[in-house]
Amino acid sequence: SIQVFVILKAGLTGSKELEDDLREHVGKEIGPIARPDKVTFVESLPKTRSGKIMRRVLKAKAMGTEVGDLSTLEE
Repeated sequence: SIQVFVILKAGLTGSKELEDDLREHVGKEIGPIARPDKVTFVESLPKTRSGKIMRRVLKAKAMGTEVGDLSTLEE
């Protein structure tokens, strides 16, 4: 299953309509195989101090499992 994490521009809020629009856009631009099953709106992505996105943290949150060591998480 494909889940995407979306950071909205200031002043915008997530909605079911926006989720559907994003799914449709990805389906058209990349293809139906890449259409996300779930869209999650977030304020920011977890990053290391060097600026890399901590994908394992996103995966753990999506799967509902323990996040693990966050010592390198940017504050």
